[in-house]
Amino acid sequence: MDDLLALVDGQVTRSTLTALRSSVEDYWRRDNEHGGATLRPAVVGHLRYVSRLLDSAEGGLRLDLLAIAAELARLSGWAYFDARQYSTARTYFTQALKLSHGHGDRLFMANVLSCMSLLATYDGNLNDAVTLVCRAQDAARAAGEQPLVMSMLHLREAFAQAALRDARSCHQAVERSRDQYEHVRGREAEAPSWVRYFDETKLLVDTGIAYARLGEAARAEPLIAEGLRREKTDQHRGRALHAFWLASTQLQQGKLDQACTSAGLALDLTAAIDSPRVSGHVQELHRQMLPYAREAPVLVFEQRMREALG
Repeated sequence: MDDLLALVDGQVTRSTLTALRSSVEDYWRRDNEHGGATLRPAVVGHLRYVSRLLDSAEGGLRLDLLAIAAELARLSGWAYFDARQYSTARTYFTQALKLSHGHGDRLFMANVLSCMSLLATYDGNLNDAVTLVCRAQDAARAAGEQPLVMSMLHLREAFAQAALRDARSCHQAVERSRDQYEHVRGREAEAPSWVRYFDETKLLVDTGIAYARLGEAARAEPLIAEGLRREKTDQHRGRALHAFWLASTQLQQGKLDQACTSAGLALDLTAAIDSPRVSGHVQELHRQMLPYAREAPVLVFEQRMREALG
């Protein structure tokens, strides 16, 4: 592959940058719809290609190319995170952080640090998760007032605090997230493009997930259910994750029929995407159902799960 890339014409133009940005946008769309696992070879290959172009780029073109390389490294990290290959994901997130430092974009650095915080939460490094997201918040503050970015970062902090079972800190982070969102309501288009996914629906459902992580199922359920109702149908992976959390909160409350219905939705959506992270959540939900293993709704779900996931 390196020998092939060496043959590439190293000239960078504005049209080159436009094409690369378009590719990155398409990768993110496909990641959201179908999961990131199968995107890894293409995204990593694109990152290597852009890294070679950096050798010959100069001036403003080089700075713009650095920004694209940083986003491709973050996307690579995200794809490996979705594939549950956490060590490799951490390597690419670290590369993204170094590249974003090279072009001085503190907001993007905050974005990468927030991804690393979520990765640490999944990987069980909960104190690291809190530290990373707090560093992300500091980086965002240093870049200037960006309420939507801060709202997203406070909710990422809520996730980490919830995983630590620190209810007080989790609730405080949720309140800060809501306060920041109110500052930007109606002006979301002014925020950086990478954070605009964090709309009111995302705020709602992520708040529910934070409460679910705390074990506050009754409080979490209506928020997640409303978020699922509002979400676009093409957001397959997000909807699968949220259906899992909805089923989990319902199961915690003993609502077995409803939990199995929500779990069925999660399973249907999981079968349509390639995301080991989501599949892992569905299998976790199955383990949570073991105390009800002889109940008819659970038996039906288990049969569907064997057919869908093998």
